[in-house]
Amino acid sequence: MHFYPRTIAPYLLSDLKEKIVMIGGPRQCGKTTLSRSLFQTEGHYLNWDDLSDRKLILRNEFYQNQQLIIFDEIHKYRNWRTIAKGLFDKHFPKTKILITGSARLDHFRKGGDSLAGRYHFYRLHPFSLPEISPDLNSGDLNRLLQFGGFPEPFVKANLDHLRRWQNERVSRVTVQDLTDLSTVKDVSLIELLVELLYERVASPLSIKSLQEDLGVSPHTVDRWISLLEGVYFCYRVAPYAVKNRAKAIKKTQKVYLWDWSQALNEGARFENFVASHLLKYCHFGEDTQGYKMELRYIQDTEKREIDFVVLQNKKPLFAVECKTGEKSLQPSLKYYQDRYGIPKVYQVHLGRRDFGSPERGGRVLPFSELCRAESLV
Repeated sequence: MHFYPRTIAPYLLSDLKEKIVMIGGPRQCGKTTLSRSLFQTEGHYLNWDDLSDRKLILRNEFYQNQQLIIFDEIHKYRNWRTIAKGLFDKHFPKTKILITGSARLDHFRKGGDSLAGRYHFYRLHPFSLPEISPDLNSGDLNRLLQFGGFPEPFVKANLDHLRRWQNERVSRVTVQDLTDLSTVKDVSLIELLVELLYERVASPLSIKSLQEDLGVSPHTVDRWISLLEGVYFCYRVAPYAVKNRAKAIKKTQKVYLWDWSQALNEGARFENFVASHLLKYCHFGEDTQGYKMELRYIQDTEKREIDFVVLQNKKPLFAVECKTGEKSLQPSLKYYQDRYGIPKVYQVHLGRRDFGSPERGGRVLPFSELCRAESLV
């Protein structure tokens, strides 16, 4: 399989000189491949899901003066923090420690403070356009839109393989990963919820509607969606408001998929594609520079909206409206730019037209040019 350099790789190498590094992210997004690519010298890779590796971990028989030890999925072991802390305190910096996990490693790491001050945490996303195509080639963009950003289906670029891979991934997420995260009894209903979410990508998410379709309580629906977020199946984007922000966040949210290729129609897929790139931009800012980043959308009672606004330390950096066609500027861009003081607003599309000013009412531009203008990663 072709290896694409990952954007966070140099940051991982730098941080490994000082602390434990943890990498979370969706299953099959390339964490193991990335981890093994970091060091030319031999390291020791241990996967908790492998029975022989698990025995070595439990017996503490894994340390043999390795330059790098990689623990994969070790957060499934209740005492994993103790192992990591002991290894770090005794053998660092001679031995570097890298921990990866898919079922929301960042959730499990918050269960105690024994590693406080000893680690940095990163989130690895599926491939983005700037990551696989430094020249932002339109052919690569179309391939990403069709096959998604997960390495295996993207590299194979075969629709039959994509469908089979998607079915297998959803099965693992709803059965294996969810049970690792929480006690779940109604797996068949969660599988139905997954199917219903495909239809609701990029639309306001009605918990009441889902409750009626599934025949369970609103609390249960919300909990199940939170669990699906925890295993990197989907994520929600909340509305943005300058005043009463805490109240606004509780209002209707939108849902997007980590695998945008599963969105059912072209418009929703493109919006999901853009959302994923912007979420990656936000996570990159948090994980490498420590900024407080948020991805929101804007809508008022008169249905004026902007699909996304990126916030840094609670202040808007730029906003993005998605259109599959090369349409004229949406009036809502200038309206919200003036009302909320958004420095730059964009309307992105899949064509070639590029006009307007992001500082004065909005710029209509191809998605690849947005990547260039805002240095998306």
